[in-house]
Amino acid sequence: MPKRVVVVTDSAAMLPPDVAEEGRVVVMPLQVIIGDEAYDEGTPEASPAAVAAALTAKHRVSTSRPAPAAFGELYRRLADEGAEEIVSVHLSGDMSGTLESAQVAARTAPVPVTAVDTRTVGPCQGLAALAAAAAVRDGRTAAQAAAAARAQAEASTSYFYVDTLEHLRRGGRIGAAAALLGAALAVKPLLAVEDGRVMPRERVRTAGRALARLEDLAVEAAGEREVDVCVAHLAAEDRARALAERLADRLGDRLGGQEVRCGELPAVLGAHVGPGMLAVAVAPALAR
Repeated sequence: MPKRVVVVTDSAAMLPPDVAEEGRVVVMPLQVIIGDEAYDEGTPEASPAAVAAALTAKHRVSTSRPAPAAFGELYRRLADEGAEEIVSVHLSGDMSGTLESAQVAARTAPVPVTAVDTRTVGPCQGLAALAAAAAVRDGRTAAQAAAAARAQAEASTSYFYVDTLEHLRRGGRIGAAAALLGAALAVKPLLAVEDGRVMPRERVRTAGRALARLEDLAVEAAGEREVDVCVAHLAAEDRARALAERLADRLGDRLGGQEVRCGELPAVLGAHVGPGMLAVAVAPALAR
């Protein structure tokens, strides 16, 4: 008889609560630090709006991974509730210590834990977690579910636009030289998540051209396959919805009847990119 496998991810996966519940994915909150106070992702104090307001006011904003003890407590609770194995699917280990915390906790967990480094973040990470959960529902083993998460993440693409590179520089997610160059040339940067890191993709002179190019890149990434597409933003809802509508028109049947999902970036990611950020994630469509 197959073992009962439970899938865990973290709040950087941008899974809405109803989607996580429907997909049977347990979400570990990361922490946002505003000034000297730390808050769990998802609380009113750590909402995307609160982070955007703090960044606009030039308050100190940072983030923190869950401690290994927090993962250990979660793994023990899931085991008490009947889990026999756990697949823990997380954002890139090069972006956060969250994966390391999961790996440390796995060593003393009461059931086997497979920690997966998706080498990505945001919606692509969330879809990887959902791919693992779908494999579990199909009766696959924990190893097969972990492989499904990795395969989904590897086949996914994520591009994003920021008004300034300064927030990424402060958080250590992009080099100081790149940030200074962008400011000196007054360019609008387009970036990509490549092999677990934020990398410059293109530099465009105006915001309008940058957003048009972001749209083109997403369509190119889709190719001719059926895809799931998500637009994410921080304090830029109107631009995000307009982009989602244009992508829906251009991709048509490649969306398999699904909408282009549009949502606000989790606070823990928004802290590193700043207000005005827009992102597009393109991934192979999950089985319906």
